[in-house]
Amino acid sequence: MRLIQFEDSTGLRLVGVVEGDSIQIVNGASSTRTLALAAIANGHNLQQEVQSVGTVLSAESYTQLLETRRVLPPLDHEDPAHCLISGTGLTHLGSASTRDKMHQKKADNQAALTDTARMFQWGIDGGRPAAGAVGVQPEWFYKGDGSIVVRPNQAFQSPDFAEDAGEEPELTGLYVIGHDGTPYRLGFALGNEFSDHVMERRNYLYLAHSKLRNCAYGPELRVGDLPRHLAGTSRIWRDGNVLWEKEFLSGEDNMCHSLENLEYHHFKYTQFLRPGDVHVHFFGTATLSVADNVKTQPGDRFEVSMNEFGKPLCNTLEIAASAFNIGEIRSL
Repeated sequence: MRLIQFEDSTGLRLVGVVEGDSIQIVNGASSTRTLALAAIANGHNLQQEVQSVGTVLSAESYTQLLETRRVLPPLDHEDPAHCLISGTGLTHLGSASTRDKMHQKKADNQAALTDTARMFQWGIDGGRPAAGAVGVQPEWFYKGDGSIVVRPNQAFQSPDFAEDAGEEPELTGLYVIGHDGTPYRLGFALGNEFSDHVMERRNYLYLAHSKLRNCAYGPELRVGDLPRHLAGTSRIWRDGNVLWEKEFLSGEDNMCHSLENLEYHHFKYTQFLRPGDVHVHFFGTATLSVADNVKTQPGDRFEVSMNEFGKPLCNTLEIAASAFNIGEIRSL
């Protein structure tokens, strides 16, 4: 089952089950989060909860909703401060070589390359422990709260101080924290983590800065377990033509960490177990256009696709004027 959140022609929020180009509206559900919390309270999984409340056919097609930009991220929170966006890096086979390629001409950055290779090897050696055991912790980063998320087909707003505006095609895990503090995984979605790789290239300690950008995920939430091998395509379109295209791989067969290990090392922190909160976690990638010396520009269109996740995730690129200037802090 694949779920979307969308707005009808009056702006009313709805949850729908995708069936080809048709949408079955889930009765009484204004958000995926409240649907999930109801499922938890009723002892159901998401599919059982949808079956329990029933659905009705929407008069609008899925294509129409996407074209009019009324499809929302498939999971969010009405208070963006209660939606945490995070991620892990160096999790996929090949991701260390991609990272090194980004840095390879920086003669003064050998320490970063050494640390990258070392952390990746830790993942190879200890990122997939036996069931029930705790493995090595991955690289982890904070990206922002729900205010940084843009919906499918909307534009990323790259700040005017950014040195790069590059895609990162990934899978995301979507979670709700139950009223007893237990994390519940609703499923997975395509994601574009979108970062400033030129800033990161200067020194790996700038990674935290480079991640504080917009992101997108969806348009569909795939409910249930993740296939072990997944192959998708990442594209950049410019002026109606494909500027760059490459396959990206995911699923545990293509990762040096198990999903269970990545999830444990996020949710082991008690501040991430606040009841009712939403978590969106990017699992990493080994495929970046910047590693092939691609320089994006305003008007470019990113497309992340994978057959198992339905419609592709598409976003364009715009440059946003800074909302804050040096010297504007005032004393009280």
